[in-house]
Amino acid sequence: MAKDKTVYVCSNCGQESPKWIGKCPACGQWNTFKEIRVAADTAAMAARPAFGAAGRGGIGPAGAGPMRLSQISSKDEPRIDMNDAELNRVLGGGLVPGSLVLLGGEPGIGKSTLTLQTALRLPGRRILYVSGEESAHQLKMRAERIDHPEGDSCLILCETSLERIFAHIKDTSPELVVIDSIQTIATEEADSGPGSPAQVRQCAAALLRFAKTSGTPVILIGHITKEGTLAGPKILEHIVDTVIQFEGDQHHVYRILRSTKNRFGSTSELGIYEMLQTGLRPVANPSELLLSQDHEGLSGIAISSAVEGVRPLLVETQALVSTAAYGTPQRTATGFDQRRLNMLLAVLEKRVGFKLAQKDVFLNIAGGLRVTDLAMDLSVIAAVLSSNVDTPIEAGWCMAGEVGLSGEVRPVARIAQRIAEAEKLGFGHIIIPRHNLQGLSRGKFKIELVPVRKVEEALRALFG
Repeated sequence: MAKDKTVYVCSNCGQESPKWIGKCPACGQWNTFKEIRVAADTAAMAARPAFGAAGRGGIGPAGAGPMRLSQISSKDEPRIDMNDAELNRVLGGGLVPGSLVLLGGEPGIGKSTLTLQTALRLPGRRILYVSGEESAHQLKMRAERIDHPEGDSCLILCETSLERIFAHIKDTSPELVVIDSIQTIATEEADSGPGSPAQVRQCAAALLRFAKTSGTPVILIGHITKEGTLAGPKILEHIVDTVIQFEGDQHHVYRILRSTKNRFGSTSELGIYEMLQTGLRPVANPSELLLSQDHEGLSGIAISSAVEGVRPLLVETQALVSTAAYGTPQRTATGFDQRRLNMLLAVLEKRVGFKLAQKDVFLNIAGGLRVTDLAMDLSVIAAVLSSNVDTPIEAGWCMAGEVGLSGEVRPVARIAQRIAEAEKLGFGHIIIPRHNLQGLSRGKFKIELVPVRKVEEALRALFG
């Protein structure tokens, strides 16, 4: 019998080493190298079946040789419609046959609910839902809670052995396989327990080989560590085709589906769900829900027209400025980059002349959202100044613009979509960068466009 080789893999970045190292030379983390046993006999690997337990063979068809690029067909296979507009958008138009998708999120955020309700809403397709965490009775109760107690096309399997899972796959021939979760699955090829880097790596490699050779898509559910990264070796993210993060605060009703890696689509798409007693409801127009509150007469609130992916969103920015109770003022941001907030406060003090060095500043993006659009800069400065002078911004005003270090308002992308979204929701005025007026037809918009070149001009338009 061939001897196995041992390597050490960093659980944070996937860096390999023939011996144990205290500090990873790639990511700089300490004590992250874990021992993984790999086979060294290539003849034994070549004799493995198409999708065996370890799955360490190739991912192409058996007997396939080198081909010229001109001989390879570029015809796209039809994607699988998931009957969920938000999930289809994040996946890039649907689920690609033979793809391996990783869905990650914190415990209790709704990963199992999303995958189960999606599987039950695909009539006519044979789906194998493998649960390593919940019993069949618990899954039945969840299905009844989301108003889908039936679903004869969805087969439930409570199993943690990878070999037995493949045996059931061979018997049932499913069109979609869901693994909940990858950290609970174990193979006999690895001596360590479920959830270890060796087990996660080998199980994911076997499932990848199965997906590529059979053309059956596989959805893996993964957990999130305390640092906010996917549990298991970082190489798991390199193996899969698509990585989707399910984000949100358990104290809010909104959940965000964000793609961080997608070989078949854009990584900037965003899906929004509302958590209800009956499951997750896709939100077709999130701007109306995010702006459902009446804030007339309240200071420290500004509305920004942001874009996540290709979807425009009107986001409410809340700020609170108060006198520092201690020697060092606090700077806290929720749903916004705190380093960006510090930069904007420095611009507000240096270029506009408002002294905030001895003030506490708290910033919050309403609804539990986390927005990375740079066009939020103008609304952040407006909300901070509104709270500082305790003067509310008049109703019907929104804004979009990136703020530079010299206090200039820089142009932003997709300005026409931002203006159209604000006009659709009844806003009467929108502040935009002056440079964005080039090539923009002002006559087709009923909303008043207020172009500005500097931050002072925007604040003068808002506060007089």
